[in-house]
Amino acid sequence: MESLQTIISTCAPVAGLSSHIVPFAAGNSLKERLSANPVLMAPMAGVSDGVYRTMARAGGAGLAYSEMVSVAGIHFGGEKTWELVEPLSTEPDIAVQLFGSKPEQFKEAAAQISERLGNKLALIDINMACPVPKVVKKGEGSALLDTPERAANLVKACLSEVTVPVTVKIRRGRRQDEEVAPEFARAMEAAGASAIAVHGRFATQMYRGQAEWETVNRVCDAVSIPVIGSGDMFSAEAAAYALKETGVTAVMIARGTYGNPWIFKNTQALLEGKTLFVPSVDQMLASFMMHVKLLDAARIHIARARSLSTWYFRGIPNAAYWRGKSVRCVTAQDFIDLALEIKETVTQLEGKQEASEHKLSLS
Repeated sequence: MESLQTIISTCAPVAGLSSHIVPFAAGNSLKERLSANPVLMAPMAGVSDGVYRTMARAGGAGLAYSEMVSVAGIHFGGEKTWELVEPLSTEPDIAVQLFGSKPEQFKEAAAQISERLGNKLALIDINMACPVPKVVKKGEGSALLDTPERAANLVKACLSEVTVPVTVKIRRGRRQDEEVAPEFARAMEAAGASAIAVHGRFATQMYRGQAEWETVNRVCDAVSIPVIGSGDMFSAEAAAYALKETGVTAVMIARGTYGNPWIFKNTQALLEGKTLFVPSVDQMLASFMMHVKLLDAARIHIARARSLSTWYFRGIPNAAYWRGKSVRCVTAQDFIDLALEIKETVTQLEGKQEASEHKLSLS
């Protein structure tokens, strides 16, 4: 089996991605580093594994976050929890997002993660935004927005054990029309947080409606530390607009990355006045195959490729048909063979279309 680095070196250029992943660097303070690397990949439960992070970094993400990691899981020594934390050999560094509610468990988790990851740990982020009921009912995630003192203690607990920055991700507030974000952000800054990521929805909204960016601006006005904007970053244009027109230092892209690892470099291109990269069908399929090969080499459950096929096959002729076929794929080679079949079919369709257009031009 090919190594992770070999797969990246051979596949990334064909897919319009970079084979050289640069560390999250350039500056001493977190603000300097975020300013130099302002387009980040957000933490996503069940999505942002090591391969997904690697694809994002190859696509130009300044930094990529782990999935939500339970401090209780680390406390009880769960190996599956550690699988969420451990970076791949292809990753120069990662951000680890923790969730929970007990300061002593945050202290323990921060110490263990720092020791285990060493200089691959770029920062620790504390999730105070998750709206999922099973998390909230334990006093975790967005429930912490109601208890700023407890939330501050979690920041302090992490800071007592690590030298890397500790950041916080929040929402507008728990309940509709009860905005607490600016005041809460000030409390987190006072506790020692180095940056605040803000998602412009209330927890009760889940992901319904639109993210409200005026809240993000109010948080920018309320604190002196960097603010990272989050919410509805479905295109490079939306991400670039937020960086240009709001007070944020960086943006965090989540669902906009689905099947689109190029969104990071395209956001940067818009900021720099450069031409956008528009992947061809061949490049989209090459990226999909690279992702599948990395999943296989990293021994991450290949079933994740089914979600990838849904995302990558958007816009391809007969996409619904191909997605249906992907459900029957079992091995990595099955998915790769499917991508090659799509490529051949699309090439034939394009050939027929060109021939038809040529006939019309002669008539």
